[in-house]
Amino acid sequence: MAIATNTSLTYSSVAIREDLSDVIYNIAPMDTPFLSGCAKMSADNTKFEWQTDTITAGAANRQLEGDDSPSATARSLPTRLDNYTQISRYIAQTSGTDDAVDYAGHGKHQAYMLAKLGKRMKRDMEVMLTQNIVKAAGDATAGRATAGVPAWINTAHVAGGASGSPAAGSLGTTAMVNNTATAACTEANIKATIKEAYDAGGQPDMMLVPSAVKQTISGLSSGAGPGVPARNPVSGKGGATAIAAVDIYVSDFGTFKIVPDRNLSADGPGSVAANVFFLDMDYWGVAWLRPFQTVTLAKTGDSDKQMLLGEYGLVSKNEKASAILASVS
Repeated sequence: MAIATNTSLTYSSVAIREDLSDVIYNIAPMDTPFLSGCAKMSADNTKFEWQTDTITAGAANRQLEGDDSPSATARSLPTRLDNYTQISRYIAQTSGTDDAVDYAGHGKHQAYMLAKLGKRMKRDMEVMLTQNIVKAAGDATAGRATAGVPAWINTAHVAGGASGSPAAGSLGTTAMVNNTATAACTEANIKATIKEAYDAGGQPDMMLVPSAVKQTISGLSSGAGPGVPARNPVSGKGGATAIAAVDIYVSDFGTFKIVPDRNLSADGPGSVAANVFFLDMDYWGVAWLRPFQTVTLAKTGDSDKQMLLGEYGLVSKNEKASAILASVS
């Protein structure tokens, strides 16, 4: 085949308009299952407090008939707990020229950046709230810190190898101890953790797990249940679909939804291990001193500068409602 002489071809053209899509493709995950499951609460101070209480375990209670001089039952007072708020922020600054030009895929660049930073801050919160860190009041050189989930769970705590747990009475002030050993996510460890939560009075119903642990749980031999021929959900015929996931775990003490969280911190030995949380989300909250807000900062030149800001802290309404399988490799 040949091309006729003087045929105009695109290869030598210099005035073809560019073809830039008006869509920006961003695959960054925005799921924050722990943060999304927390109750939204309010705080009126950087140090905020709440109380927890319990009832002692059942015991023998047999009394004399006609006893005329009973003593008062010993009082069991509520426990007073506290945490600190921490400040998270991002700054977006855009020149006057940058604000005037026409961008493909989004409107004004400043607004686009603020929206993007807001999503980034939510992921930051998910990491920090589940991190093995203790509360800190802060000072002129160090910011305040809110204690994360591992520092609150003390009662129902299955250790990974030589890992320990927060000392009793020091909730929020003692980090979970991570030594050199890790634990495997075996069914025996899962069952032991669930039992501890049940014996403490808790009724958790969600397992929050790292992605690798989710796959491990899906591979447990007892997780498949009775043999059922795989069927294609569209055609209804068997043999076209492979099912290799366990999303629900039915235990002796309740049914658990297994939720993977890609934002869980690697808090274990050598930063290669993470924690598996057994949570009752009715007993977790985020107290906001200053909800997300956009603050316009002083204009000092040919640019606009805005600060995205939030101040918040974690509330563990009662640590006995949840459990932790620590330092899972």
